[in-house]
Amino acid sequence: MLVLGIETSCDETGVALFDTEQGLLAHALYSQIDMHADYGGVVPELASRDHVRKLLPLCDQVLAAAGRTRRDIEGIAYTAGPGLVGALMVGGAVAHALGLALDVPVLGVHHMEGHLLAPMLEERPPAFPFVALLVSGGHTQLVRVDGIGQYQMLGESVDDAAGEAFDKTAKMLGLDYPGGPRVAALAEKGRAGRYRFPRPMTDRPGLDFSFSGLKTYTLNTVNEASAAGTLDEQTRADIALAFESAVVDTLVIKCRRALEATGCKRLVMAGGVSANKRLRAALEGMAEKLAATVFYARPEFCTDNGAMIAYAGAQRLLAGQRDGNRIVTVPRWPMDTLPPIHQPRSTGLVD
Repeated sequence: MLVLGIETSCDETGVALFDTEQGLLAHALYSQIDMHADYGGVVPELASRDHVRKLLPLCDQVLAAAGRTRRDIEGIAYTAGPGLVGALMVGGAVAHALGLALDVPVLGVHHMEGHLLAPMLEERPPAFPFVALLVSGGHTQLVRVDGIGQYQMLGESVDDAAGEAFDKTAKMLGLDYPGGPRVAALAEKGRAGRYRFPRPMTDRPGLDFSFSGLKTYTLNTVNEASAAGTLDEQTRADIALAFESAVVDTLVIKCRRALEATGCKRLVMAGGVSANKRLRAALEGMAEKLAATVFYARPEFCTDNGAMIAYAGAQRLLAGQRDGNRIVTVPRWPMDTLPPIHQPRSTGLVD
């Protein structure tokens, strides 16, 4: 089955073509980062308008790269949520218009399920069951995954997501949007040990997260250094390193607890923050001590992209799921409410 995947949940316009027999054929991504950077964050109305301009040309670009035409498409998947409702509507409207014109099934896909399944696009995908760390600008969650749609929520952030904390810390340090990669880059110049920030909610049992207090602690540290006249470039780098280390340590501690509690030996890391090099190295070191394995997508599939939506949508379209004639948009959508399906049709799963 040849599936066109469309991602428009926020400020990335992603399109991909996935064949259930041949795998990923082509993908393309247009980022609106430069447009939103002037505002220090995503402006929803501007994001929606840019998706309108870019989506169909990207669809044609991907089809041309794969040597296919619109008539070859056998199914269409789009991000139905969570996300910005206007941006979601653009993707849903284009998907349903194409589906109606081509007389092919259309399905709205859960954005975070797309992230969770993105490592399945790699040469050595993980086998079920596994524990998934979903860490992005809007979500920080630990999930036990026994199959597609078979999700048990183990823990999540009670306030801010880790990615949001990165973005807010970037603003405190005078860094441009998007904040996560810029904080990580600045942290590379930091000196370890000058500051030690708290590791929130690690001194108590459980798998939930909290990053609002860490944000406040960072702001107070920045303000104190500024008031003392010591907020130079090196101090900013030291603060960035202390903040990043606190987030990484917190995530690693919780992941270790989740693996030990479930008995799983596979950890999947997905979402935009999963591209963080310090986090990847720390999780791999932790997993090695537990005789476990860490899986994650290549960097280009960690952030929002059409390939993950095409893959997730293909599995559910194969299972017979359809939208019908109604465009589905769900700005807030608990992932553990999704219906289960059989294991995806793929080979080479790593035990």
